[in-house]
Amino acid sequence: QVQLVESGGGLVQPGGSLRLSCTASGSIFSNNVMGWYRQAPGKQRELVARILSSGSTNYADSVKGRFTISRDNPKNTVYLQMNSLKPEDTAVYRCSLEIHLTTYWGQGTQVTVSS
Repeated sequence: QVQLVESGGGLVQPGGSLRLSCTASGSIFSNNVMGWYRQAPGKQRELVARILSSGSTNYADSVKGRFTISRDNPKNTVYLQMNSLKPEDTAVYRCSLEIHLTTYWGQGTQVTVSS
């Protein structure tokens, strides 16, 4: 069984920064994809960023240049560094882990950008 535990959400002013972390435990294969998705009230869930085991990444256009995804493979941990935050970044952020066509999800962490 795979479990994902997230941390790092909170309230931040516009222009500020936050760092999200997500650690996976359980039956994790080395070849996997970790990522972050978000869902704002009344909106559909959207991809924020993904990172392969190789380190290759892709980002949503709305966060390019502001967010950076990284991972520590020995620790089975993925990070999302969020800079220059905007009110429209406010959402519940969920960590994901894709292994062999199965996606596992974290419980979600709230990020609120407001003055």
